[in-house]
Amino acid sequence: MNIDRRTAIQWMLAAYASLTVTPTLLRGRPVIHLSARPGYGTDPVLNKTYNPGDLWPLTLTEPQHRLVAVLCDMIIPEDEHSPSASAVGVPAFIDEWISAPYDANTHDRELILRGLTWIDAEAQRRFGCDFVAATETQRTALCDAISYREHAAPALRDGAQFFARFRDLTAGGFYTTPEGMKDVGYIGNVPIASFPAPSAELIAKLGID
Repeated sequence: MNIDRRTAIQWMLAAYASLTVTPTLLRGRPVIHLSARPGYGTDPVLNKTYNPGDLWPLTLTEPQHRLVAVLCDMIIPEDEHSPSASAVGVPAFIDEWISAPYDANTHDRELILRGLTWIDAEAQRRFGCDFVAATETQRTALCDAISYREHAAPALRDGAQFFARFRDLTAGGFYTTPEGMKDVGYIGNVPIASFPAPSAELIAKLGID
């Protein structure tokens, strides 16, 4: 399940497109939400640090949290460029995301929880153990079987639907951390003293006179 940078960027863009604007927390940093619908409460206080669970109860049990951490690291493992997804708090991000009381998040909660149950059951069926207890080779084989919905066997399509959304959440969580941004070379809102012109190589590639 190791991914290259081009694939990572594609996943990151897909994740950004699929994530709705809600009050999520990643490593204690509040994010503004724009919803004014009744019953959702008010925006977080922006000069206050929130811990996971401060805004609403979290969802994942300890066994589910361990499973999420293993799955996250199957998708984005540690390599020479960056730490693993679990090392930068992505499991906590996913727990916070699926616990939020918004329509899209509620849908994701149902999908993710069903998917976690499904992948453990499938691991039991294939390997005689839960996914976390399986070997890395066994985990990789199962993940490869559900990596892409269009290629999944009919009996695995529910698992593939879960994995597609889980992968988007993992990428969205990871690539909004400083480590994830650094991994893809994103500089962000950093002041620079000058604005150099495009290189001659780039101008030639674009066909600009």
